[in-house]
Amino acid sequence: MSQKTELPSLTGHRTKTRKRDEKKVYDPSGFRDFLVLELDKLIDPDTGNVDLEQIFKFLDATGNKTDYDYKRYGEALLEILIAGGLLAPGGSIAKDGDKAVSTPVCVFQDAVDLERARAWDQVFVKLIRRYKYLEKMLADEMKKILVYLRGFTDEHRTRLAYLTAIWVATGLIPPNTLPVVINEHQVKDSCALHFVLDILSTVKTDKGSPAVITLLKKSGLDNQLDQLFPANKRTPENIKNSLINAQLGDVVTYLANQENAGAKKDMQRTLRSSISAEKPVKEIIAELHKSAKKNGFQESEAVTMIWTAVMSAVEWNKKEDLVLEQALKHLKQYIPLFAAFTSAAKSEMVLLNKIQEFCYDNQDFLKCFNKIVLLFYKTEVLSEEVILKWYKDSHIPKGWTVFMDQMKKFIEWLEHAESESEEESDDE
Repeated sequence: MSQKTELPSLTGHRTKTRKRDEKKVYDPSGFRDFLVLELDKLIDPDTGNVDLEQIFKFLDATGNKTDYDYKRYGEALLEILIAGGLLAPGGSIAKDGDKAVSTPVCVFQDAVDLERARAWDQVFVKLIRRYKYLEKMLADEMKKILVYLRGFTDEHRTRLAYLTAIWVATGLIPPNTLPVVINEHQVKDSCALHFVLDILSTVKTDKGSPAVITLLKKSGLDNQLDQLFPANKRTPENIKNSLINAQLGDVVTYLANQENAGAKKDMQRTLRSSISAEKPVKEIIAELHKSAKKNGFQESEAVTMIWTAVMSAVEWNKKEDLVLEQALKHLKQYIPLFAAFTSAAKSEMVLLNKIQEFCYDNQDFLKCFNKIVLLFYKTEVLSEEVILKWYKDSHIPKGWTVFMDQMKKFIEWLEHAESESEEESDDE
């Protein structure tokens, strides 16, 4: 008779958990207390100064300690290094009971000028090189900090602006982080506006005006600057004056050019639409005169738009021998339109060079150039003086050898006609 084997009993046995499997309690307040205490120890007791190289060495060594792993406490670390302590909602320093726990070893207290802010930047840069995951944490943390601007003092906002300017200009944080400052509670008292102007001014000082324009484009603020102003002050004049007062005249010029470019696009679109709809030329001329006057466009700018609109309104034949006839027939319809915007020699020259450029860029028109010029000469859109000057020294390089040969006989004829006219004048 077989006996049953007795199963082993687990009663009284203790299961041991390996150290590496034990979960550490997440304690940002404990991390803060440790960091604040240790950072304060690095302040020179005699001068009150802070050696940032020592700060980095301490921070570098601390990140390797299991209890203070930056993967867990990275956001708290960055908050303390920027503001001096953990931030409560609204931007105030978090308290332990009734007392705010903070250190003066931070950007808010120590980055007193741009030079010192650059030194602090190097602390962050070197830390991020050692602990690469901190870069994303910094970008996320800045999105949080930048909505707390009203909770900071003017002095702290200025110091934060120094460092933010360096970071967005160098790409340590994405430039498109900046628009997060645009929210109602920060806009209504111009807090967001002054902060952004401080950033732009700092970038100009540090990197020059081109870097300011680049930052505006990359951040998207070039199209949102008006949103920094309260609704009742959101006027072009206020925007312009604020930028000028902040020594940002180049931004004013850039925005004016952008507005001008937008107006040009609208005008070009309207012109193409009018031509496609086969509106009477007189109506097109009247519309164009009105639009040019409203937007301050010069005649030479308008004639460039006219040429582009007229030539893009047609599906051109691919055969060279047929495209010439098609082009001349099409252009004849719009002679009054060209004539209305070539009253000055400058406008004529711009048009002539535009024709040259078009015929070179569109190879099917390469042999059409002189015939188009002749058409405009005969219809008094282009004068002989402008054509002769163009041939002599005012043409563009594109396809010049080809067009020079094409125009040679016509130029000789013009020069001969001109000399005959001068002789007749002398005889009289």
